[in-house]
Amino acid sequence: MELTFLGTASAIPTRSRNHTSIVIKVSNRMLLFDCGEATQKQMMYAQISPMKIDDIYITHLHGDHILGLPGIIQSLAFRGRTRPLNIYGPEGIDELLEHIKKLGFSSINYEIITHTVTGDESTIYKQEDFVVKARKMQHTVIDYAYMIEEIRQPKFLKSKALELNIPPGPLFGQLQAGQEINLDGVIIKPEQVLGPPRKGVKMVFSGDTVPQESMVEFARDVDLLIHEATFSKKYADKALENGHSIAEDAALIAKNANVEQLILTHISNRYTNSDELLEEAKAVFENTVYAHDFMTVIIENKKAVRIINKE
Repeated sequence: MELTFLGTASAIPTRSRNHTSIVIKVSNRMLLFDCGEATQKQMMYAQISPMKIDDIYITHLHGDHILGLPGIIQSLAFRGRTRPLNIYGPEGIDELLEHIKKLGFSSINYEIITHTVTGDESTIYKQEDFVVKARKMQHTVIDYAYMIEEIRQPKFLKSKALELNIPPGPLFGQLQAGQEINLDGVIIKPEQVLGPPRKGVKMVFSGDTVPQESMVEFARDVDLLIHEATFSKKYADKALENGHSIAEDAALIAKNANVEQLILTHISNRYTNSDELLEEAKAVFENTVYAHDFMTVIIENKKAVRIINKE
């Protein structure tokens, strides 16, 4: 799993921080989480083609998380996209996309499929090797956090299969895929030749939210938690009033959830230097960094989070 931060600012961008957006490569898909203003330009700087985007996940419908959508949608049409684009988001995402389609008198010749996220927690996308889950958070509007969880198939125990006189070949593949087989009238089940379940890597992106206990459970034991930290603790009242978290809140959640790595993002424009936020967070949870635009994170195996392209 590879993540690139395209924008790490909160409501007002700065010279060094764009509005919120993260692109994530997982398995055979490229996912975009939030799409703040100028996201497509950030993708150019990061040398990531918007044409490769498969799915866009929107945490909530505030402008700093969605105003890049019209530009990307129209640019994909200009570039001749033909395959569908999936966009997931809270209630109102359908209406938003209908308005976007009418902007700029552009012709959109590819299918845009919207998926409304509802409920407190749900699995909203699943394929053989990963799932995307959503968890409702608490902000000034409906807001969702998202989790990507890799699914690792149990190890195929070749020695067990040979003991059962299963010939190497297609039958091995069927069992490894979870299908039982009939071998000369004997039914052999996958669990007879598969090892124990293996945990895949997991990451969670908080969206905008006040600190809440449900995030601790949602992010339990994940490899990477990306949590908003709009303010420092001197502005704790302002953070709560506006539906946000302070850096210390994010750190407490990371500590209580036993996450491996915490990355702070959604930084207020009042901070030209984020060291104050980092110091507050690290006092609670040592394995913390703050995100900056174009920072790349690679999660290779359990408890192996690599952060590259740092300032």
